[in-house]
Amino acid sequence: MRGHGVRCLLMGGQACVFYGAAEFSRDTDLALLASSTNLDRFRDALAHLGATCIAVPPFEIEYLERGHAVHFRCHHPDADGMRIDVMSVMRGVDPFDRLWDRRTTIETLDGDVVDLLSLTDLVQAKKTQRDKDWPMLRRLVDVHYLSNREHGSNEEVDFWLRELRSPALLIEAAALHPARAQEIGTLRFALARAVDGDSDGAEAALAEEERLERSADRRYWEPRRAELERIRHDSS
Repeated sequence: MRGHGVRCLLMGGQACVFYGAAEFSRDTDLALLASSTNLDRFRDALAHLGATCIAVPPFEIEYLERGHAVHFRCHHPDADGMRIDVMSVMRGVDPFDRLWDRRTTIETLDGDVVDLLSLTDLVQAKKTQRDKDWPMLRRLVDVHYLSNREHGSNEEVDFWLRELRSPALLIEAAALHPARAQEIGTLRFALARAVDGDSDGAEAALAEEERLERSADRRYWEPRRAELERIRHDSS
């Protein structure tokens, strides 16, 4: 992608690996800028990878702009079988230009440079209806908190208080930052319970947060799934 000048950001499981919250991921998930020039560059990269579209919808800008994911399988010897999933619009996630401005850039031990969704944006993107995303979301925030709690910036403190999903850690963070916890707790019921030291109440509130997010994600995908079914029917 970098070699072909593609404007994209790594997300999904492989991004979680970079943030220390996962050990392995088979697929490559990318947030992709939906512009004609960028899509042409992406097509060149796909050709280099010997990648083909493996499901509906087809790789067209209109589907990306409506929030669909497009799926590819690579056949290049160095990436044979690798699946690439791309999206340009995600529920509750900012437009790509803002994601790009907030991106995290990491250099690997081999000297490769990788652009990732920022941690805050990756956490937001993980708030889906899928069972596997919620343990990962919890680990992402836990790992960041445990690694940085002794010297967290004001922005990081606010992130932890808004996003921590482990009751014990949320209670600890609230005790370490009582003024901000009181303020943000007026907007987050789980944090309000954590301020009171109520572990059971915080856990119940966190479960309700998850239920509401899953429900919102199902509603978001209902019309898109219906559109995919129409595409499958029309192409059969």
